[in-house]
Amino acid sequence: MDFELTADQREIQGLARELAEAEIVPNAAAWDRDHRFPDELYPKLAELGLMGVCIPEEYGGAGADFLSYILVLEELSRADAGVGVTVAVHTSATTLPILTFGTEEQRSRFVPPLARGEQLGAFALTESSSGSDAASLRSTAESRDNGWTLTGSKQWITNGSRAGTFILFARTDPETAGARGISCFVLDASHVVVTREEEKLGLNSSTTSDLLLERVDVDRDRLLHEEGRGFQVAMATLDGGRIGIAAQALGIAQAAYDVARTYAQEREQFGRPIADFQAIQWKLADMATEIDAARLLTYRAAWLKQRGRPHTEEGAKAKLFASEMARRQTGEAIQILGGYGYTKEFPVERYYRDAKITEIYEGTSEIQRLVIARSILGMQVREEPSISTQGTHS
Repeated sequence: MDFELTADQREIQGLARELAEAEIVPNAAAWDRDHRFPDELYPKLAELGLMGVCIPEEYGGAGADFLSYILVLEELSRADAGVGVTVAVHTSATTLPILTFGTEEQRSRFVPPLARGEQLGAFALTESSSGSDAASLRSTAESRDNGWTLTGSKQWITNGSRAGTFILFARTDPETAGARGISCFVLDASHVVVTREEEKLGLNSSTTSDLLLERVDVDRDRLLHEEGRGFQVAMATLDGGRIGIAAQALGIAQAAYDVARTYAQEREQFGRPIADFQAIQWKLADMATEIDAARLLTYRAAWLKQRGRPHTEEGAKAKLFASEMARRQTGEAIQILGGYGYTKEFPVERYYRDAKITEIYEGTSEIQRLVIARSILGMQVREEPSISTQGTHS
């Protein structure tokens, strides 16, 4: 086992950290307070290749590996988790599925603008009545001579009001219940209507929208993968996407730990820094240990995906542990800061709010436990029950 990052991985990690410190950290609190999507930031990320880190160069990407992309998400989320989730959905939930399941014409047509950051991507699966049970979605795609007519609505779509390209799921066989009747389509912004912007507990620098499709006509070449096999696209996408959410949670927790450790070394009570007290030392020790454990789980899952090996169980474990760890340890950071931690003078209350959603979207913690249990018990997964997408992500 080799736990060292390669020179290229360290360079990409450093590049993302440098940009985050210069462009994101000074603005993150204001973006959160104003609920503002930082449109001006993403061209800067694109200039450095960070909007297509793990996309091959021939399709406009930086050509790095999947772990390098995970390192970028960790660094961006350490600065602002809203930025992290915007890039995560754009890359793992939109660009990579087209690259994996698309025809060569679709890859050449849709991937380069996404990889170069000329457009943002969005993943539209969740509906008001289908969250954890995503296979019960009601949006339809009616076949016609030269294409499809799509009708329906989607809820909690990250990047929905900014995206130029959508991966969207609809039922092409209304007579078949569950997953077998679902297909996947690549749509443009002109095909959807944004009907609502969600106000959220956290991730206030990201946009989360409801969408409407009103008998939208698209050509046959907008079908991604095979008709009736869209659910396979969704599940494969979520397998990799969960690793990105684990990286997001990891970045949030690392940021909270950094603030708490510095504060503990500087804040004095009873004539000495509070870091001298065992109660605070143990909190910091637990934080550091759990962050390291989450990082190892996350990097292992990314390593497996990069090599084309099965990673469903490992990705679920990484997301489950990292997300619950981030929620616990951002709470501990507030505790270490005491009253200051509960105010907006310090960023730990923002980290706490941002961390919670990582236990919900891309599959709730309860669903992750189900995925892991099925894997370790060798249980065959039926197609009908979905892996949860409940949340603001998809």
